Amino acid sequence: MAKNLVIVESPAKAKTIEKYLGSDFHVLSSIGHIRAIPKKTKDGTPPVDVKNNFATVYEVDPEKKKVIAELKKAVKAASTVWLATDEDREGEAIAWHLCEVLGLDSAKTNRIVFHEITKDAITKAIQQPRTVDMHLVQAQQARQILDRIVGFELSPVVWQKVPGGKSAGRVQSPAVRLLVEREREITAFAGSSQFRVIAQLTHDQDTFEAELPHRFSTEAEAHNFLGSLADASFRVSDVSTTPGTRNPGAPFTTSTLQQEANAKLGFGSRATMTAAQKLYQAGKITYMRTDSVNLSQQAIAAAASYISRQFGAEYSVARTFKTKSASAQEAHEAIRPTDISVEVASNDSYDQKLYDLIRRRTLASQMAPARLEKTKITIQIDASRPTSKALTLESKGEVITFDGFMRVYGRGKEDTILPKVATGDQLSLKAAQSRQMFARPPARYTEGSLVKKLEELGIGRPSTYATIINTIQTRGYAEKGDSEGTPRDIIELTLQLPAGDVARQVVQENTGATKGKLVATASGQLIADFLTEHFEPVIDYGFTASVEEHFDDIADAKLERNTMLRSFYEPFHQLVDKSSSIDRASVAQAREVGIDPKTGKTIYARFGRFGPLLQLGDSKSKDDKPTFAPMPKGASIETVTLEQALRAFELPRLVGQTEDGQDIRANVGRFGPYIQIGKLFVSIKPHDPHDIDLLTARELYTAKLQADAEKNIADFGDGVKVLNGRWGPYITDGKKNAKIDKQTDPRSISHEQALKLLAEASESKRRPPFRRKRSS
Repeated sequence: MAKNLVIVESPAKAKTIEKYLGSDFHVLSSIGHIRAIPKKTKDGTPPVDVKNNFATVYEVDPEKKKVIAELKKAVKAASTVWLATDEDREGEAIAWHLCEVLGLDSAKTNRIVFHEITKDAITKAIQQPRTVDMHLVQAQQARQILDRIVGFELSPVVWQKVPGGKSAGRVQSPAVRLLVEREREITAFAGSSQFRVIAQLTHDQDTFEAELPHRFSTEAEAHNFLGSLADASFRVSDVSTTPGTRNPGAPFTTSTLQQEANAKLGFGSRATMTAAQKLYQAGKITYMRTDSVNLSQQAIAAAASYISRQFGAEYSVARTFKTKSASAQEAHEAIRPTDISVEVASNDSYDQKLYDLIRRRTLASQMAPARLEKTKITIQIDASRPTSKALTLESKGEVITFDGFMRVYGRGKEDTILPKVATGDQLSLKAAQSRQMFARPPARYTEGSLVKKLEELGIGRPSTYATIINTIQTRGYAEKGDSEGTPRDIIELTLQLPAGDVARQVVQENTGATKGKLVATASGQLIADFLTEHFEPVIDYGFTASVEEHFDDIADAKLERNTMLRSFYEPFHQLVDKSSSIDRASVAQAREVGIDPKTGKTIYARFGRFGPLLQLGDSKSKDDKPTFAPMPKGASIETVTLEQALRAFELPRLVGQTEDGQDIRANVGRFGPYIQIGKLFVSIKPHDPHDIDLLTARELYTAKLQADAEKNIADFGDGVKVLNGRWGPYITDGKKNAKIDKQTDPRSISHEQALKLLAEASESKRRPPFRRKRSS
């Protein structure tokens, strides 16, 4: 065993570091967190004792017992132990937990940090060790304790008082609130339209577009103006050229990386951070959780040298960027490649795409501004037919005279190239069109734009953004939209030349697309409303941001941990105590939609256990129980109409019979539209249960029977079956499963063999892997 033992967080990181250290060093991994605050203790006492200075019980992760045993053995054999966990608060806390579990003195054990996994960085860290920073540890403890307190006390309130409520969190709930508020802004948006005019003009065989700066409020105005252009003349009244520059953005922080990867690569926050983690552990990029936009002097020098060699000295401009966030304590440098000359960092296409984005952004930040010329041509309209006022057309273009940083980072959009014209030049009209343009409501958040908003508000930190966004989707409070939008009519007016008539046509365009956007669900709206009404101080944006600042103060030794926890807990606990008087029925009040003409009963839209639904009849009546129907797709409790509700109650619908005479009924359930034959349910997505025909229903039924037959290899009649599963054939008795080796034909297995294999299998289901996620 080596004299020096280095403990890191991940096995991948361990392998990379061990390459750079000599034979005197042995590197092992804790595989993330080794201890956590349990949901409940063995003696039933709360794991966080708020009355005893927030004394906290930590339990070792059962999945880590073997890892800890190996680490204890290695610690005994080593003369020196080095804790090399990540350099943020979570990493500092893991280092402290390792000391506690392994019997190390945190005030004496070597603690080393580095921003990149390179030989120079690791060698330098070994030369400058420190000890565990207990202020950072206490900041992490405060965050974790606070989140657990909120989870322990607020989540049960949500379960009891909010239909379908799953949990509430200190940071996840403000994020849901943002989505809900945006959705309501969109619903309340009062749409209006105007008519935009575009003309195509020619000059010496060159054709270009010009737009009327003024927009018309009515179709009649646009129609009259187009008509006036038929016999008008067009003259260039002014040509202005303005030189300009465009500067590159700063190197990536965690937030801007997630935003750009979402916008340019379509990556979600979680996918971005997973790829970045792998690149960091492989030693290809610097630490990926950072608020900083700084680059080291060595990195700036390396970039300048590379840029000058590859593109020329005129492309190189050394820059330093100032970090806006006052709390950029979690790292000291932006995300950048460890070696700027390396173009290919991974065989994995996702990882490589992200690496390429990081590399190009880093290079661009150290390159010259792009130089361009902005040109505007003003065109005077001389019409014989009078209009309400003298109008002009404008054409704007941009010519890149020196691409600068765009050489590596791209131009973003194509430049509009304008012809060479001079003041006084006459132009010819080739075509003119006016199109109805609708005002756009506020845009729904993407994962990237939500991260940007959270950062602007000071909510969350680099290590938490991906977890926040993943949690609100996992809880069912938000979902990724998949709609291309709904069609709406658009009026287009076209000038017919040379006749001068104006043709009118109605075309369609999609509006309200949700594809790739985060959309608050009905459950999300309900939980946001509940928390806003009864726990507003806890999910207030300013308050949530101030809590993050308090964590920073604890890390900087400006605030005592328990003082901060007490200031939060006491008013929070009072709100929890008051919540016992909240009437569950008032949380999700039913909306009266209308009267069913057939039965005379009232139809209500309300929230049920699994989401919004429709109810026919009064639930207070004991003799006449109400019936229920799922909420129609695209409708909500607030918007569903009586017509939509009546159509929903037409289900279940008898489609017909199978060939052997069984009824086929179509309906909609929790998981979408289906048909039911006896006890068998068959999904019919994307068909509509209101109009699916008998032939299609029979085909889907037959396909389901065939799939089930292929799945069921053998049934011995006592609950023991041989099935074809996702990962191959297996035996089950409904309680435990037994694998079948590849050499055995599953069809040849007898009842006795099946029972023997089940007996040899584990008596209990395998415990799911314990994974400690960084959460907020």
